[in-house]
Amino acid sequence: MDQPGSPAPKKRGRARAVPVGLALTASLAFLPAVSASAAPLGTADAVTASKADTSGPKLSYVANLNTYATVKAAKKAVERAGGTVVTAYEQIGVVVAHSQNPDFAKQLRAQRGLFVSVGATRTAPMSAVQTTDEGATQQLGAADAAKAAAAAQEGQEPLEPNQWDLRTIKADKAHKINDGSRNVTVGIIDTGVDDTHPDLAPNFSKGQSANCVGGVADTTEGAWRPYADGSDHGTHVAGTIGAARNGIGVSGVAPGVQIAAIKVSEPGTSLFYTEAVVCGFMFAAEKGIEVTNNSYYVDPWLFNCKSDDDQKALVEAIGRATKYAERKGTLHVASAGNSNQDLAADSLVDDTSPNDTTPVPRTIDPKVCLDLPTQLPGVVTVSATGDKGLRSYYSSYGLGVVDVAAPGGDKWQVPETPDANGRVLSTVPGGLYGYKQGTSMAAPHVAGVAALLKSAHPSATPSQLQAMLKAQSTKAACPTQIYDAAGALIDATTCQSKWGQTGYYGYGVIDALKAVK
Repeated sequence: MDQPGSPAPKKRGRARAVPVGLALTASLAFLPAVSASAAPLGTADAVTASKADTSGPKLSYVANLNTYATVKAAKKAVERAGGTVVTAYEQIGVVVAHSQNPDFAKQLRAQRGLFVSVGATRTAPMSAVQTTDEGATQQLGAADAAKAAAAAQEGQEPLEPNQWDLRTIKADKAHKINDGSRNVTVGIIDTGVDDTHPDLAPNFSKGQSANCVGGVADTTEGAWRPYADGSDHGTHVAGTIGAARNGIGVSGVAPGVQIAAIKVSEPGTSLFYTEAVVCGFMFAAEKGIEVTNNSYYVDPWLFNCKSDDDQKALVEAIGRATKYAERKGTLHVASAGNSNQDLAADSLVDDTSPNDTTPVPRTIDPKVCLDLPTQLPGVVTVSATGDKGLRSYYSSYGLGVVDVAAPGGDKWQVPETPDANGRVLSTVPGGLYGYKQGTSMAAPHVAGVAALLKSAHPSATPSQLQAMLKAQSTKAACPTQIYDAAGALIDATTCQSKWGQTGYYGYGVIDALKAVK
């Protein structure tokens, strides 16, 4: 997630203290070869496609099947209710469909022999949109680039003197031992990556990249790139993870691993809808991607409450997809968010949802209303820090929710670098470089270290990698003061500690050097 106030992917985005009550136990039983017939259909069985109401807006839906229901039967039910099947994932029992029937979800939910949950993935009608410039990045100027190049020492990339973030996690020292393995790929589920950037091209894996917008993976040449005049968010994240050590620009945390782009954001709005995110996780799983970086939250709900039929279905669908990918060997890393909220609080005010139409303020319990994908089981949740080691003023936090912390940048924590810029410097489209701050920038540091760990321990499972990330992190106690949004030092009264963790930093700040030793 970028710095607050920008129209960039609100994105960061947010492992969980307790299981979240997903119906994942049932989803684990899905097998493509299941032959048991579905239970008798409900009253919606009588509705035919020709008679279905089409007076409503065209929306996208996810329908989550019961354990022994077949995709074939589910597709027929979708069509009878006036829907069109976009894609179906037999591996996890999830069907993506479009419909203009206002009662589409209601009619499918009535067929309990087939579906666990059904929900609309958006509140705005599906329509073509125009692209707009995100406008959130501070471009690297020629003067600062020259200062950095003049200060670069032997073995450093030209702009590396400005990368205070690498030194914070000892990535510069790790590079002297191991840059990571070409057998490891980090999938960047984001707004797309400019693979023509000279600092990204050497490590880019086209064969593991796609455009998942709409819910179906498009692997045609360049489909994974940002939209014209679109977001530079994914390209910036990519540089932090895997910019090559090639004598050009910056260095990534793991400059020897491969990076892949899985574009999931809508054109123009940069919104991340469920059908695209599910596609992203499934694509990563089937393509053998070892780590995914998720610097976003799934739109249109900042928090998804299981008491709501639509939101419940979104939690179920994405939970099935992340768990399936984890079983296939993929570790997921996600950002905690830029709302400066305590995700372990008893209640929070969400005044931004739904963000694709008109938000309706509501008070939610973050233990049962989940920020996706960061609060799902097995996902590594990352908070952000600045150069001085303090939690960044915008970063969300939470005892038992945040797993680890990493540099995300903080304009008030000014480093002693040639540019004196507390944000994170990385790649942006067009062969350029720029600064961003946010938990969006923190998560890719963790994804990079996870890739180094996977390089050193090829047989490690996602849960083992997560355990190593936590165990190797540098412990950080609650600070006495932190900066607020105006740059004033205030008492850090919101930081709690227990179980060897803190709400601000989780188990501590990640360490790249320990990962390669």
